[in-house]
Amino acid sequence: MKGPLGFNADDLMQETLAMQRKLMEGLQLLPSVEDVDYGATARETVWSDGKVVLYRFVGDQPPVHARPLLIVYALVNRPYMVDLQADRSLVQKLLALGHDVYVLDWGYPDRSERYLTLEDYLLRYIDGAVDALHARSGGPVDMLGICQGGVFALCYAALRQAKLANLVTMVTPVDFHTADNMLSHWARQVDVDLLVDTLGNIPADLMNSSYLMLKPFRLNVQKYVGLLDILDDKAALEDFLRMEKWIFDSPDLAGEAFREFIKQFYQANGLVKGTVRIGEHAVDLSQITLPVLNLYAEQDHLVPPDASRALRGRLGTPDYTESSFRGGHIGIYVSGRAQREVPATLHDWLLARAG
Repeated sequence: MKGPLGFNADDLMQETLAMQRKLMEGLQLLPSVEDVDYGATARETVWSDGKVVLYRFVGDQPPVHARPLLIVYALVNRPYMVDLQADRSLVQKLLALGHDVYVLDWGYPDRSERYLTLEDYLLRYIDGAVDALHARSGGPVDMLGICQGGVFALCYAALRQAKLANLVTMVTPVDFHTADNMLSHWARQVDVDLLVDTLGNIPADLMNSSYLMLKPFRLNVQKYVGLLDILDDKAALEDFLRMEKWIFDSPDLAGEAFREFIKQFYQANGLVKGTVRIGEHAVDLSQITLPVLNLYAEQDHLVPPDASRALRGRLGTPDYTESSFRGGHIGIYVSGRAQREVPATLHDWLLARAG
């Protein structure tokens, strides 16, 4: 007979025995699990400037689409979440669809990069990569900006859109002051001048701890308890370890660029208010008249949907498309559903504008 909680002593015993079995099998399996890494696709260097490298992904077949697709990722993590592993790779899906795919790798800033600014990142590194691709292809570039990289892409397009053909933003914040933006509530209270003046570059461990504390039980306890369920499954265990390695392989952040980004975007909400400046250049989203596709995740706790949807109506383009997908901030490019839906949506949209 079941008790008031829906289980009895026999149920508890069976659960305990099953957990013991998983632990024993896990102890036998773990020694056979080799080091895992992310980045499934072969790549070649096509341009570099200091630690920043532009890579071209090499597919099994030559690209069908002549126009380069440049992925601009955030500074806070390595860009290879878009190419995590063979069965969870946005890059491989796009290559299979015939695209010529490139990614900017920001590298690992050290103390010599403390004084890099947003102007350096946008008008030196991104602009340099775009010029290199223009020289290779002889024409404008399609750009896919992800998260903070999407913010960079919007600012770059506002300043240099003649070099671009189409712009895609993915899980990109525009309104940094939505009520459900937990990260913004934290960032708006930070004395960023004191932080940067004291630390110089912002340590990756500090940033990772901040992100984890946005969902402390889910990200610090629940997922490791859930690890017990896959201890006897080598493939699932390797997937878990690969994700963990990517999460904690984060670069430090160049201090001055961090200062500018927090103050202009998180604290001043500059994209919405029209106050962002990149060096001496004012960013006006209404100056963007090229086609724009805005993709966002419906369960994103880092960039809530309203933060992304705020892009609607702020651009000067008549060709604006918005699409949402089930999943969170990372799931939008690694979940099974996203692997089926996101590359196809991006491909179809770009193909319709290929001329």
